[in-house]
Amino acid sequence: METVQNGKLEHTFTLILENNKKKIEDMKNLKFNCLVGFLLLGSIAIINTSCERELSDDAAEATFPKVAEIFIEDFVGMGSNFYFPYGGSKPTAWSVDREEGYNSNASMRFDVPNANDAEGNYAGAIFRVDGAGRNLTEYDALTFYVKASQGVTISEFGFGEDFDQNKYMATITNVSVGTNWSKVIIPIPDASKLLQERGMFRYAAGTQGTNGMGYTFWIDNLKFEKLGTIRTVGAAIMNGNNASVNTFVGVNSNVTGIISTFNLPNGINQIVNLSTAYFEFTSSNPTVASVDSNGLVTSLSAGTTVITGTINGVQANGSLTINCSGNFTHAPTPTRNQANVISIFSDAYNNVPVNYYNGYWAPWQTTVSSDFTVANDNILNYTIFNFVGIEFSAPTVNATSMTHFHLDAFIPGTIAPGRQLRVIVVDFGADGAFGGGNDTRHSTTFTAPFLVSQNWMSIDIPFSAMPGLASRSNIAQIILEGGDGSVIYVDNVYFYN
Repeated sequence: METVQNGKLEHTFTLILENNKKKIEDMKNLKFNCLVGFLLLGSIAIINTSCERELSDDAAEATFPKVAEIFIEDFVGMGSNFYFPYGGSKPTAWSVDREEGYNSNASMRFDVPNANDAEGNYAGAIFRVDGAGRNLTEYDALTFYVKASQGVTISEFGFGEDFDQNKYMATITNVSVGTNWSKVIIPIPDASKLLQERGMFRYAAGTQGTNGMGYTFWIDNLKFEKLGTIRTVGAAIMNGNNASVNTFVGVNSNVTGIISTFNLPNGINQIVNLSTAYFEFTSSNPTVASVDSNGLVTSLSAGTTVITGTINGVQANGSLTINCSGNFTHAPTPTRNQANVISIFSDAYNNVPVNYYNGYWAPWQTTVSSDFTVANDNILNYTIFNFVGIEFSAPTVNATSMTHFHLDAFIPGTIAPGRQLRVIVVDFGADGAFGGGNDTRHSTTFTAPFLVSQNWMSIDIPFSAMPGLASRSNIAQIILEGGDGSVIYVDNVYFYN
C-alpha cells in the first residue's frame, strides 16, 4: 500500500466532467504541468494526460474509502483474500452461516475446535482489507452483535492488526458471550490516526473455560460506527503502575501495559489494550535514555530518567523509571572449540533446543526473568531470585563425552552473610522423562569467598565431582538455588570436554 503526499505523480487518468464540477473545484490546489489530449464522447470527456502534480494532504487522505461496513449479511469492500488465521489456529474455523443472523439472513460462524484437534487447538485470525486501507477518522467504535452455542468467554476481539506494522491495534479481552444476541462495542482511542487502516477485525478464542471442549459463536452487523456517546475515562502505561528497571548503556526496555478506559453507552467502563502508536512518550532526562514512538527505551548514559505517556494530549497514569548503571561488564568470552561443547545458553556457541530458561515453578518460586541484550550479548537476568529451573528435555542432552559443566554468574548487589548459590544438574534417566523413578541429580554449593559482588564468577564443575548424578546420558535440567530475593545475571551455560 503506497500513499503520495506533497509528491509528484505521473499517470494517465480519466475525468468525468458532467456532474463533477465540485470535484474539479476541490482540486484547484493541484499544480499541473501537463500535455492534455481531449476525446469527447457525448457528454463525457476522457482526458489522457502525462503530467506532474503536487498532492495536498486532503487529496491524499481522500484516496482511502470511508466505508464503515465489514459484514452485513455478506462482506462489504473486503476483496477476495481477507482472512488470515493465526499460527496454530484451526484454519477452517470461520465460515458464513446462511441460516443464522441478527435480524438478517446470514452471519459469520466461528467453530472453536476441541483442545486436542489435530488441525489447530483454537480459533483465531485477522480480517484484512484486500487492497487499500480505509479512512476511519469519522468513527468512534467498532461494533457487532455476537452470540454463542453456550455461555463462553472469548479471549480477544479487536482491530488494527494487519500482519505488517500492526501499528494501531486495539483489543478487548475476556468478553462474556451468551446464547442470545448482544452488542459488543470496541472504542477507537484516537480515530484521527486511522487514515488508511487495513486491519478491520481480529479475534482469538480457545477452550480454557470449557474444559477443552469446542463450541460455536456467531458475529453479525460488523461495522464501524459514530456513536457519539463514548466517553474516555482514563489511560495508562505500565498498567497504571510506576515501574522501574535497572539497565546498562545500550540496553533496550519497552513501555508496556498500554491501556485506555472508556465509558460505554450502557454505563459500563471498558478497558481497551492498545498498541504504543496511539501514545506520545517523553523522557524526563533524554541524555540518560531516549524513547521512540513505539515505546522503545534505549539507555544512553548513567543516571535516572522517567518515561511518561500521553494520548490525545491527556496524561496517562503510570510511568517507567530507568536506572542506568553505565557501561555493562561482560562475562569472559568462551574460547573452547565448538566441537568440545554442548551449549545451553551462550552467544559464543550454537545452543541446543531449550524448553525454557525459567520454568516459573509454582507455588514457591519468586524468580522473574528480565533478560536483556547489550552490544549483541544476551544475558539471563533473574530478579527476585530464590530458585529457577532451566529445562532442555526435547531432546535431553547426552553429555557422556563431556567432562565438565560451566556457567558464568554475576551478582550486582551485596553478598549477605551466609549467602549460598547451589548449582544442580539433573538427569532424567533411561526413560528420558521427568519423574519416571530413575531421575538423579547432584547439587554443588558455593559460598563466600567464592561468591563476590560486582564481578563475574566462572563456575566449572567436573562430572567426577558429581557422585549424585548416576548418569549423564539424559541430562535435562539445570537448577539454580539459594537466592535471597536479589538479582543474578547468568551467561555461558554449557557442558564441555
